[in-house]
Amino acid sequence: MKYFYFFISILFFNNLISQNTVGTITSSTAMYDGLTLFTPNASTETYLIDNCGRVVNQWSSTYQPANSVYLLENGNLLRTGKIINSQITFGGVGGHIQLYDWDNNLLWEYTYSSPVLSQHHDIYPLPNGNILMLAVNTMTQAQAIQAGRNPSLLLNNKIYNEHILELEPVGTNSVNIVWEWNIKDHLIQDFDSSKDNFGVVGDHPELLDFNYLNGNNGNANWLHINSIQYNNDLDQIILSSRLMDEIYIIDHSTTTAEASSHSGGLYGKGGDFLYRWGNPEAYDKGDSTDKTLFSQHYPHWIPNGLVDAGKIMVFNNGNSIRYSTVNIFSPPMSSPGVYIYDPVNGYGPSGSDWVYTDPVDPSNFFSAILSSAQRLPNGNTLICDGDSGYFFEIDPSNNIVWEYINPDSADGILSQGETSTQNLVFRAFKYALDYPAFTGRDLTPGDPIEINPDLINCENLSINESNINNIKIYPNPTSKLLTFDFDGLIERIDIIDMMGTLIITASNVHELDISHLNSGVYFLRLEIDKQFLIKKIIKK
Repeated sequence: MKYFYFFISILFFNNLISQNTVGTITSSTAMYDGLTLFTPNASTETYLIDNCGRVVNQWSSTYQPANSVYLLENGNLLRTGKIINSQITFGGVGGHIQLYDWDNNLLWEYTYSSPVLSQHHDIYPLPNGNILMLAVNTMTQAQAIQAGRNPSLLLNNKIYNEHILELEPVGTNSVNIVWEWNIKDHLIQDFDSSKDNFGVVGDHPELLDFNYLNGNNGNANWLHINSIQYNNDLDQIILSSRLMDEIYIIDHSTTTAEASSHSGGLYGKGGDFLYRWGNPEAYDKGDSTDKTLFSQHYPHWIPNGLVDAGKIMVFNNGNSIRYSTVNIFSPPMSSPGVYIYDPVNGYGPSGSDWVYTDPVDPSNFFSAILSSAQRLPNGNTLICDGDSGYFFEIDPSNNIVWEYINPDSADGILSQGETSTQNLVFRAFKYALDYPAFTGRDLTPGDPIEINPDLINCENLSINESNINNIKIYPNPTSKLLTFDFDGLIERIDIIDMMGTLIITASNVHELDISHLNSGVYFLRLEIDKQFLIKKIIKK
């Protein structure tokens, strides 16, 4: 998002005046109370923060991310790492995976990088402890031509074969590869009739047209698959191709041999596409005006128990239309995991069940790269505007109830009052406080990431109700003294005027003289045990 919502909100007990430039920008009692995980693209750090932007846990690596990171139920952190590769250079290239425990001890790592292959973008931790890894390996010019590629569409004299490996971690730095899938096994082309995969994609939508480039120019990185996610109930994998403006679903219940076969798709078990969506032109069921996806990221099934469970949510970047949306849609199925194909119109649906766009001007919400969206347990949606390092949470009525700007940038850690265009974030994910990883952990928050933090705008506000009931602040209105009747320690007392300016700061006092203030309405902010209470006061 190219601008941020700096609300000047005057609300009794619930909202604060917001003027921060990094960290938590806006918060309210309508936000979901969880912990947000992210790793800045230009950093080696991974952060787990509360709604005030305070760091609850932090992991340090020797690698920048490439690009995804996951907090596992046992408290371990699974992350990708970027290795410089002079031969494979497209955005998102990584080549390394690491596993840390909660206390930042490196437990396991694995390198998948060479001049002809590399991990990139995403991984996914499976319930059995294995890891799905998204990667490319190189098809030579001769191999690409043998697979039916038009030689005039081979600008780099090579093509990247997107493939998936299922890794079983072994020891501290090894793996067993227990399953594999390759896009090169599922191609069709109508350029060279002498090749075995000659045919018409319109008759075989379960295959990928090797010479359809969606208006692109034939670079080796012709698909740019940027996401891999998994559905345990269906045992299916969903992939996102940024350059094709399409998503694909494939079967994971196969053997590796079955995954390389052409018995799948419309016809049975195998490695062909079970479903595709976003760009029907890619399989001759429409033209460019029928597209529903544009350079999208992070398609995933909404988990069970949440609003719209089982549907697919995707961040639709919108490069060709110059604004972003978040879409939720329902693939038509005849039974769970069996997708309906219309021979005339292709795969449905024709539109989305739900779309978020900026309510004022669609162009205000645009992230050209990266980005994600997540449905939360309270019905809210967390959105990561990746190319701005900007996270915002909306309620079911599309009101923004929480905003955060990543302070860890390529320009260094930002101070409150500074901004940067180099604070990109691939994905943000908010975990519920009862997530198993947090059981038995010390979740006491530390300081925010940014320098010179200002928590005045944070509305993770209320201390427990019994303590609230025990605090008496009087008289209100008053012309001189405010008295605080409380048995414990009030760590900090701030008085803020209607423009958000901090007027008075005090600590460990039970009286405060405000006789020198002009008459009017002020906000009183109390900090007790790192939690906050806001009161409106009137100076007579």
